[in-house]
Amino acid sequence: MQTYLVGGAVRDALLGLDVADRDWVVVGATPEIMTSSGFRAVGKDFPVFLHPDTHEEYALARTERKSGTGYTGFSFNTSADVTLEQDLSRRDITINAIAQDKKGDLIDPYGGREDLEARVLRHVSPAFVEDPVRVLRVARFMARFAPLGFAVAPETMGLMRAVVTSGEVDHLVAERVWQELEGALAAQSPRHFVTTLRECGALARVLPEIDAVFGVPQPEQHHPEIDTGEHSLQVLEQACRMSTGPDTRFAALCHDLGKGTTPADEWPSHHGHEQRGADLLDTMTQRLRVPKRTRDLAILSARWHTHVHRVEELRTATLAKLLQALDPARRPERFEAFLTVCEADARGRSGLQDSAYPQADLMRKAAAAWQGVDAAAIVASVSDKMKIPDAVREARFSALRKARG
Repeated sequence: MQTYLVGGAVRDALLGLDVADRDWVVVGATPEIMTSSGFRAVGKDFPVFLHPDTHEEYALARTERKSGTGYTGFSFNTSADVTLEQDLSRRDITINAIAQDKKGDLIDPYGGREDLEARVLRHVSPAFVEDPVRVLRVARFMARFAPLGFAVAPETMGLMRAVVTSGEVDHLVAERVWQELEGALAAQSPRHFVTTLRECGALARVLPEIDAVFGVPQPEQHHPEIDTGEHSLQVLEQACRMSTGPDTRFAALCHDLGKGTTPADEWPSHHGHEQRGADLLDTMTQRLRVPKRTRDLAILSARWHTHVHRVEELRTATLAKLLQALDPARRPERFEAFLTVCEADARGRSGLQDSAYPQADLMRKAAAAWQGVDAAAIVASVSDKMKIPDAVREARFSALRKARG
């Protein structure tokens, strides 16, 4: 029984990055040997065990054979005679197929160190095409490593396209798509997740709502970048400058999805795209099983972001309707995230990346006035209970008018 450190921990250490999690592979063992040594079995599809002291994951060395469709369509062999090299051969890309023994020596049969130095994401073997999740994983690695100069090897991009054209990518379950997207949104450059998937054709299959905005023009006087897809990526980049939250970044990426449904004969105008985008996000986030907090922020951002851009022009009744939808008193963190998306949208335009956005402070001022109304005192002072809603509404309208000068 021999144990080796594998995967991301070895890769990140060689890159000089912090190592968050350590995974191990065990050669020459059986499930019975592992459990008798105090390890606790946790794997469902194949034997994975938790160390009794460190609780790190130890997986038996395994080989795999394609036996069905999608990323679950595999049968595994975890017998004690599976070698380390065989285990490493089933991994996705070479920089993840490096192992380290207890003495610190590296086992690198597939050239992972060379690819680290060359800043290349390259597949380990032609079996790459058997698992569609690998397309998403390469895109996610690009979101993390593109700022370090990494690029996808041309031959690997060719295999990614083959996964798309074969239909394998269509068997990805929605939850896994969201898992990889969420991971990419937490990375340094999530733009590259989108562009990598688009380059291989997978974006149209797994996130068609996002793919649809590319090639859709906007008025040049407002959007020098013209293309809605490019604008969405620039907004995402601005959101990354202002927030590390995946919720905020997702809302920024998806704020203009409604423009992808505008009839071509109406271009470059996009009247009503806000509500269309909110409706589209409602359907999309349910399909992807997106968490409710993420879903709510994205839908609010799509529906109301243009109102904030012209907050000074809004009627008091319209501003009140906006604040009621945003509910800043009970959802202050969501309110601030929403304002970040709006500011990112204003700045996510070619040449306007550092422009001021006073609308955010105007919204905060309006929200403070709205929240400053003592509804409980009004309830206590109005004898006719049927008039309470009108009294509260008028008090809030009055507070908003005063705050707006």
